[in-house]
Parts: sequence; structure tokens; C-alpha cells
Amino acid sequence: MTDWATISSLATAGGTLVLAIATFASVRSANRAARAAEAALLEGLRPVLVASRPQDPPEKVRFADDRWVRIPGGGGVIDRDDGRFYLGMALRNVGRGMAVLHGWHLTTRVLSGPVDHPEPGDFRRLVRDLYVAPGDTGFWQGALRDPADPLNGELAEAVDRGDGITIDLLYGDIEGGQRMISRFALTPRESDDGSVRWLISAARHWNLDRNDPR
Repeated sequence: MTDWATISSLATAGGTLVLAIATFASVRSANRAARAAEAALLEGLRPVLVASRPQDPPEKVRFADDRWVRIPGGGGVIDRDDGRFYLGMALRNVGRGMAVLHGWHLTTRVLSGPVDHPEPGDFRRLVRDLYVAPGDTGFWQGALRDPADPLNGELAEAVDRGDGITIDLLYGDIEGGQRMISRFALTPRESDDGSVRWLISAARHWNLDRNDPR
């Protein structure tokens, strides 16, 4: 004799299982689509800073104490005046998002090889907001004005020796996320007129808020 109650229960259970599988697949697909949309949004906000090109226009930069420097395309500046140092680099943003500079860290030699970046807490904060628009040029500036600052004396010795230096820049996107550290080497080269020109090159990039590409 046919047990219709059992058959009905099994049919209901089977239908529930099929519905659960379909719901799971739908949710999983929606999650993948959401992750893809989020990744696309973040990519559109992501900045990446490199050295500007030699043919890029120079940057005219003013410091808080009304000191002015001129930074050539593809180059940097280390300007010494009565024990104070005024530094700058010409930059280009090759990412898709606005770059907002947060801070900088100076090492009085050129770092090479697998030398890790400084901790974010070790960076010197900028006294004003600096932005580099996507696909455009801009600059970084920093100053050492206190003769008692140990870094001031170390930089003076490095410049007198004719050594290069390293600048690590901490920056992120316009929303305050996607923080990165980019490392730049400043290398002195003597010009035809005997003056020193500082050439810059990007060495490494680190992601702080997501996985590194390497």
C-alpha cells in the first residue's frame, strides 16, 4: 500500500534541499559580485607615486618660513641655509586615485636590497596637506630647521660627503585608506656648471592596508 504521507514528506524535503542549494549559490554569486565591485571601487581610488619625468615642468614650492625652492622634473632639491635644510621631490601619480601625502622618513644613505620600510609611527607628519592628482604631477616637501635635531647633523655630513639619501613617503587615497609607503632614492650628480643636481628614482612600494603584490 502506498504511504502517501512518507512520499509527501520526502518530496517536501527534496524541494527544501533544492531551494537551499539555489539560495546558497545565489548568495555566493552575490558575494562574489560585491567583492568584485568593491575591488573595482578601490582600484579607482588607488594612488601610486613615482618620480616625475625629466620633461615634466618644474615645481615651485614655498615653505612656511617663506623659503622658496624650484624642483626640476625628475629631480629633487636639498637646499641648505644657515644650518637649515629644505628638501623636495617632483612626483607623478600613476594610479587612478588622488594621492594624499601623510608623512616622510629620511635615511642618510641610499637603501638597497630587502630593507623593510619604517613603521608608520616613525614618519614625520607634514605640516600641510599635499595632494597629487591621478595622472598628474606634484611634489613632496620637508624641512629640518632645528640644529639640535640629530637628523640635521647626519644630513649635513651626508651632503658634505656627496652621498645619496633615501626618502620614504607615507600616503593614501582621498578617503584616508589604502595607505602605501613608496621609497625614493636621491642621488647627487654634478652638472656641467659645477652645481649639484639631485636625481630621484622610485625603488620600492609597500601596501599597508592590503596584501603586497609581490
